[in-house]
Amino acid sequence: MPAAVHLSVEGHVARLTLDDAARKNAMSPELGDALGARVREVQSRSDIRAVVLTGAGGAFSAGGDLGMLERQRQASFEDARQFMLSFYGRYLSLLDVGVPTIAAVEGPAIGAGLCVALACDLVIVGEDSKLALNFVQLGLHPGMGATYLLPRKVGAQRAAELLLTGRRFDGKEAAAMGLALEAVPREQALSRATALASAIAANAPLAVKALTRALGVDREALGRALDFEARAQAESYGSADLGEGLAAAAQKRSPRFQGH
Repeated sequence: MPAAVHLSVEGHVARLTLDDAARKNAMSPELGDALGARVREVQSRSDIRAVVLTGAGGAFSAGGDLGMLERQRQASFEDARQFMLSFYGRYLSLLDVGVPTIAAVEGPAIGAGLCVALACDLVIVGEDSKLALNFVQLGLHPGMGATYLLPRKVGAQRAAELLLTGRRFDGKEAAAMGLALEAVPREQALSRATALASAIAANAPLAVKALTRALGVDREALGRALDFEARAQAESYGSADLGEGLAAAAQKRSPRFQGH
C-alpha cells in the first residue's frame, strides 16, 4: 500500500495518522506529501481546534527512509541541499496548522521521526517507546530542525548529549528530561493525547490560537537552523562515512568511520 496520512475528526479534535506501517512509517517524500495535503485540509476547516498526530502499526516513525538517503548520495551538493529543505518543509508544515498539536508516540520514534514529534506543541509518549536522534551513528548531520527543536524542549546540554551520542532512550527518560510531557503505558498514549486535545479544544478557540502562536517556535531561528542543517546534510551525502553508516545499518553491525 502507498504511504498515506489519514484524517479523522471527532468533535473539535482531529487525528492525523501517519500510515506506511509496513516500513514503520519511515519518512519519505511521499509520506511527507500526504501529510502536507492533510495539513491543508485541517487549515481549511473552522471546526478543528486541536490536532493529535500519531502513527499506524504500532510505530510513530522509524526515521528517514534509508533508500532516500542512499539516492541523495548520487546528487550534487546543491541538489541535495534543495531537496532536504523541501523534505523538511513537507513534515514541518505541521507548524502551520494554526491550532495546538499533540504527538501521541507509540513504539519507535527515531531520527527525523522524533523531530516531527518535537515539532508538536506537546508530546505524550509510551513508557517503553524506543527513541533516538541517531543521525551521527549513520554518518549524517542532524536535520528536520533537530538542532533547534531539541534544545527548545530539553535545554542545550542535554540536547548536545543526545545529538552527539545518538544514543537510544525510552519514553520514561524522555518525560524525565522534558522531551515529552508525560510517559504512559503504550496502549494509553493515544487516548491520553486525545483527552488532552479535547480539554484544550473546550477552551475559547481565538484565545487558544493566539496562545499557540505566542508559545510557538521562532520562525527566523528555525529557518536559520534548517538552512544550516540542509547544507551540512548535503556535505554528509558526499562523505564515505555516510556510505559506511548506511552499509552498517543494513548489515546490522557497528559502523567503522574514517572521518572522510
